[in-house]
Amino acid sequence: MMLECFPMRPDPPRLVPGRPERDWMDEFAGRHPYRCLPLTMANTTGWELLCPFGFEAEWDGRMGADAIQFRPDADALYFEHFAQSHFTEGVLTFHTGWMFRTPEGWGMRASGPPNRAKHGICALEGITETDWLPYPFTMNWRFTAPGVIRFEKDEPFCFLQPVPHHRIERFQPVRRSLDDDGDLAVQYRKWSEVRTDFNTRMAAGDPEAVKQAWQRFYFRGEFPDQVGVRTVDHVNKRRLAPLPEAPQPSPPARAHVGFTTWSAVGAAKAITDGGKA
Repeated sequence: MMLECFPMRPDPPRLVPGRPERDWMDEFAGRHPYRCLPLTMANTTGWELLCPFGFEAEWDGRMGADAIQFRPDADALYFEHFAQSHFTEGVLTFHTGWMFRTPEGWGMRASGPPNRAKHGICALEGITETDWLPYPFTMNWRFTAPGVIRFEKDEPFCFLQPVPHHRIERFQPVRRSLDDDGDLAVQYRKWSEVRTDFNTRMAAGDPEAVKQAWQRFYFRGEFPDQVGVRTVDHVNKRRLAPLPEAPQPSPPARAHVGFTTWSAVGAAKAITDGGKA
């Protein structure tokens, strides 16, 4: 299948496959979060759009479009074609610079990058019917409190996932008893038994458990004590295709973790102005 990407300007933001790395995962003791396959799979199941330059945005808490002030870095070109205050009420709008066309029946989910929290502002998510839409969509974030936030150059501002959104309507939730599925019940109870035993031995400092460090059943697509047949469709690494002729992505830009509240901004301005608020 093809994801058709139509640039809306000569230098649109870079589109790169989702990358597994996250600052907080790197800094975690032993980089343990990378053992969590659902995390790394979510991080790589989509494409990132990267900021072409860094900038700060400041929201004073008012509802008007002029309530957000932008301070782009010196190398920012045509900033107003990239980010602006359009929808008011603390919403920061990004223009993706692309129009996307997906196969029939597929839409595009646009969100913030998975497992990459940003203090002071939150990504809004949307699903667009890109199998027929003849114009681009925007990516929006909303301030969670008045203050100053910053996006770094090459920091992801949008995460794109094609989704067969019509098919989800075919699902019908059904309540079942685990005892109705004998094989599943056996597999679950064996997992629970093995997991409890491992955690107990880890807590007691058992050398073998400490050396093992973590159980890899899900990572390997295996069942404890081989109570089930290993699935052939299991995936523990995903690397999506890049946009042809696009430069190879560097490691993700470190998210700017600082967030300045509006009260702190006001205090700093008062000092700068010689004590005049």
